[in-house]
Amino acid sequence: MFLCKIVGEKSKKTRSTAWRMKISIKAAAQELGVAEETLRRWEQAGKIRSERTAGEHRRYDLASLKQYAKKAQELERTQVRARVTVGYARVPSQDQLADLQRQVGVLEVYCATCGWEVEILQDRGSGLNYRKRGLRTLIERICSGEIERLVLTHQDRLLRFGAELVFALCEHFGTEVVIINAAEERSFEEDLVQDVLEIITVLSARLDGSRSHRNKQVMQQRKRSRR
Repeated sequence: MFLCKIVGEKSKKTRSTAWRMKISIKAAAQELGVAEETLRRWEQAGKIRSERTAGEHRRYDLASLKQYAKKAQELERTQVRARVTVGYARVPSQDQLADLQRQVGVLEVYCATCGWEVEILQDRGSGLNYRKRGLRTLIERICSGEIERLVLTHQDRLLRFGAELVFALCEHFGTEVVIINAAEERSFEEDLVQDVLEIITVLSARLDGSRSHRNKQVMQQRKRSRR
């Protein structure tokens, strides 16, 4: 019995010593499955510490390294879980606020039914305009890996042309795309008519803006001439 007790105490001491053993940077990298440069970067950032031998070689405490690696993995998992669901709503013009509110309502109800907390991005502008603030924010957040799921009422609410490119970005960055009314998409002929109408609308707005600018210049010149 006494012999067994001694053996047991020696075994515990051996395990404790092994757990607190100092190892080289190469052994530490192999133990954690990371590059040696990663350990150096962690040390420079103050996340881990090392001791130096007489020959200025690093020695790491294995227990401390494993503890930090475990915390880092837990933090990474938390960040992955923190990805969000985003709904995107758009109307072509400022006078369609009621339709924009309807889209937002549909997105919120649908996501609530699915048990998703949703953040809504909105735009008022043409589907041919790629510089809309909401759209640019959406693409930036997709590329940062922040968005887990993108929800639309219809595909053309995203863009009139080029939606497939955004969907390709979603696929690359692991963002799921959900189109609520995908079964109600218009036929090719209906899409073509809508595309032509939107192009005409955009060109007309630009032409009116150009005329308005010229008219302002004429009025200013007349005022100056009267003086």
